[in-house]
Amino acid sequence: MAKAPANPKAFPTLALETVLIQRVNGPVCGVDEAGRGPWAGPVSAAAVILNPDDLPRGIDDSKALTEKRRAALEPEIKARAVAWGVGFASVEEIEELNILHATGLAMCRAIEALQVQPVAALVDGNYRFKLPCEIQTVVGGDGLSLSIAAASILAKTARDRLMIELDAQYPGYGFAGHKGYNAPIHQAALKSLGPCPAHRRSWSPIKALLEQV
Repeated sequence: MAKAPANPKAFPTLALETVLIQRVNGPVCGVDEAGRGPWAGPVSAAAVILNPDDLPRGIDDSKALTEKRRAALEPEIKARAVAWGVGFASVEEIEELNILHATGLAMCRAIEALQVQPVAALVDGNYRFKLPCEIQTVVGGDGLSLSIAAASILAKTARDRLMIELDAQYPGYGFAGHKGYNAPIHQAALKSLGPCPAHRRSWSPIKALLEQV
């Protein structure tokens, strides 16, 4: 008989949503972001209210899924959720507000885009963003809450699509591949081409490069 692994992976559930829904007596969404760390491109966020009676199979933290699996789950989540919304904060807003507050702005926009407004939100992480509803932060939430995991998938796929568009607009940087993150091809392109309007010029590597020019 094969032995079960010592620490089998735990998949996200609706346990946190169930408890919060009972307390607030209303809809609860999961919220997550994508793109806080890259050198280029916007930060995105998504909010999702799942239907517990119609859940797509295989929802998990977006980082635990392949690009192909995320692409397959995105339309399923959108078709079967009670409501979903995606929001962005631009490079200009990141520079003006800083990445933390820009992330909060993207989250607000995602929640406001929901066709059903939630009474409360489960938010990945430990920072209490000012959002248009009550929030409950959840450290490691994309691996615990199905709603947050679904939001992580929508935020990631939406941002990846936009970075592919930026790759066509600003060729040579490899945005379609690395999505604006640090990568050897990105470093080489910055040295040969310099930054483009999609780059976050306040980021240390970009700022250092500009100071050398």
